[in-house]
Amino acid sequence: MTFQRARTEEQREIRRRAILDMAAAMLDEMPVAAVTLNELSRRVGLAKPNVLRYFESREAVLLELLDRFLREWLTELAVDLAAGVDENLPMAGRATAVAETLSRSLAGRVVLCDLFGAQVSVLEHNVSVEVVTRYKRASLEHLATMTALIRTYLPELGENATLFSLQTMVMAGALSAYSTPPPSLQAAYEAEPDLAALHPELNDQLKLALTATLLGVLPRH
Repeated sequence: MTFQRARTEEQREIRRRAILDMAAAMLDEMPVAAVTLNELSRRVGLAKPNVLRYFESREAVLLELLDRFLREWLTELAVDLAAGVDENLPMAGRATAVAETLSRSLAGRVVLCDLFGAQVSVLEHNVSVEVVTRYKRASLEHLATMTALIRTYLPELGENATLFSLQTMVMAGALSAYSTPPPSLQAAYEAEPDLAALHPELNDQLKLALTATLLGVLPRH
């Protein structure tokens, strides 16, 4: 892929989208830690200084992708919850259905979970105050959207719905790191099956963690 010099705002936006789309394609092939600005520049057909005209760092690219993927996930989650949760069930039944729907939905989005896991320790570093502030403002909007979705099916959560929504993203990021080990560790698991207890399956572990969290914070009568 090669580009002529961008001279209009439309051309610049096309360039930005191309960089983001290429970074997204790379994340389908490799973990967040393996995505480098040099390789991204090579694949998108731009010199590294030109990529830096659009994004101030690798982390800025990945933060914007996280924002995009999170927005897409929440749109899909609304449909999944509507199909997977019977609002007429007792509270415990609805809580279980919400946890199952969330875990299944997140387990199908490995890249999003990988980005969740890297957010605090990697992505929010090496970016300007302007970039991280813009991302955090968007994150608050996404958190509000998710909270409203959860409250639709579990109004009993009240204010705890916000905390639960945030914890869901944190747990998805943490557990995904264990469920997608590097090649050497994967080989160790295959060579010694007894180690399998240390290699949790993301969907099962998320469902267990989210169900326990929900049942723990819901009111008891």
